[in-house]
Parts: sequence; structure tokens; C-alpha cells
Amino acid sequence: EVQLVESGGGSVQPGGSLRLSCAASAFTFSTYAMNWFRQAPGKEREFVAAISWSGGTPVYAESVKGRFTISRDNAKNTMYLQMNNLKPEDTAVYYCNSAGYWGQGTQVTVSS
Repeated sequence: EVQLVESGGGSVQPGGSLRLSCAASAFTFSTYAMNWFRQAPGKEREFVAAISWSGGTPVYAESVKGRFTISRDNAKNTMYLQMNNLKPEDTAVYYCNSAGYWGQGTQVTVSS
């Protein structure tokens, strides 16, 4: 059974940082592009960032460009999202996604 498991969420103050992880199992991780999405309360799920199977050509939503960095380690079947200079509007449940599969999400709360 394919599993994508996110971790690393939490509560931080504005300007803080968090690093999210997405661990994949039963999945040929190294052959697929991977994505991060997020969903804030009362809003639709939105795209955050994507990375190709090789780790090149990352793509970011305008709202996170310059603050977030997506990366992956194919040897560990894990994708990451380094989030710096967090803002209250980044508060959401963050999901990893690939090949039609979704993780369960991890909550990120940015508040003073």
C-alpha cells in the first residue's frame, strides 16, 4: 500500500522557520515528481511547490517564492519543504502529493 507521511509541522511565531518532511513507502519515489499543497481553514487546497524526479527545476507559488525551498532525497524516499520567514497567512494543513496519492497532512500554525 502506497503511503505518503508528512511530518515536521508545528506552531511558530511570524518570521520563524519549519522544515516539513514527506516520507514515501511502497512507491517508486525516485521516478515521480513530487508536490506540496496546503489548505487553510475555509479555503480551497492550493499548490505550494513542486520538484521533478531528479530534484531539478523546482516550481513555487508566488506567495512562497524566496521563502520556501523544496528538495528531495531519493535514497531516503523523502521530500522536504524548508519554510523560512513564515507569515500568519502560511497557516494551513500542508500535504504532499504525487502520482494521485496524498498524505494525511501536517498542521502549520504561524501566530504571535
